[in-house]
Amino acid sequence: MAEEPPEEETGTGEESQAELVISNYLAKVIHLFLAVLAVLLLVASAIATYDTVVRDFPTLWTTPQDEYVVLLRVIEHLLLIAIAVEFALLLLFRRMSAVVEVVVFVIARKTVNPENSSVELLLCAIGIAGLVVIQHYFIPGRTK
Repeated sequence: MAEEPPEEETGTGEESQAELVISNYLAKVIHLFLAVLAVLLLVASAIATYDTVVRDFPTLWTTPQDEYVVLLRVIEHLLLIAIAVEFALLLLFRRMSAVVEVVVFVIARKTVNPENSSVELLLCAIGIAGLVVIQHYFIPGRTK
C-alpha cells in the first residue's frame, strides 16, 4: 500500500502578527462602539426618567378619574427605562446574567398590560419563574 501524502490543514496554524494586531484593534473598536451605545442609552434613560417624573407623576393627583390609567403608563415607562439601563449594562459587560435580567424586565412590562388574558399572564409568570431558576442554578458566579 502506498502512503498518501499528508493533507494540508487550513486554518490550524498560528495567527500571524498582522492578524493579531488587526483582531486586537478591531476588538477595541467594537468595545468602544458598544460603550458609546451604552452611554447613549443611559443618557436617553436619564432624559426619559426626568420626563416621567416631571410630566406623568403630577397627573396621578391632578386627574383622579384616570389615576389607574396614569399609574399603568408610569409603570410601563419606568419598566421601559429599566430595560434600557439593563440593555446598556448588557452592551458593556456582555454577561449572561444581564441577558436574563433584560428578559425579566421585558416580560414584566408585558405583564402590566391590562388587556392581557389569563393565559398570557400565566405564561408571563412561568417565564419569569423559569428565568429566576435559570439565573439561580445555571448562571456561573451566582450564589446558590
